[in-house]
Amino acid sequence: MTTPNDDTTTQKPPRARVSDVIDTDETALETSQETPRTRDYLDGFLHQKPAQDAVGDAGSDLQTAVVDALKEIFDPEIPVNIYDLGLIYGVEVDDECDATITMTLTTPHCPVAETMPGEVELRASSVPGIRDAEVDLVWDPPWSPEKMSDEARLELGML
Repeated sequence: MTTPNDDTTTQKPPRARVSDVIDTDETALETSQETPRTRDYLDGFLHQKPAQDAVGDAGSDLQTAVVDALKEIFDPEIPVNIYDLGLIYGVEVDDECDATITMTLTTPHCPVAETMPGEVELRASSVPGIRDAEVDLVWDPPWSPEKMSDEARLELGML
């Protein structure tokens, strides 16, 4: 064990500092053969603007957000969301951020035939970034169980 008066006491090493890493000495550059690192080496990356995708492209963030919102609507008689049930035939978002949803119902006599399209329109128009939503209710092609996703079939015990 060493005492404070002993000559063999060790001193703490100096702390590393960022300024120690930056090479600014010309002689160090000649010997190391490296280019100096400056503090703004990420400047171009940090100030780069994100690439602008077309708003209405298939798979765009806005279209995906509308589909995710529609997956929150469940058929009152079947415990599956209307998207996986196959009731949504198409979701389009144009360049003006207007959504058009093409959908059907399981039958024309469905008990929610009057309320479901309105709920779909309301849910789609509530997605941030969507200016307006319109629902086109179609009966052709008619809905059939083959339109359900595998997840819906599994939920209903059809797989």
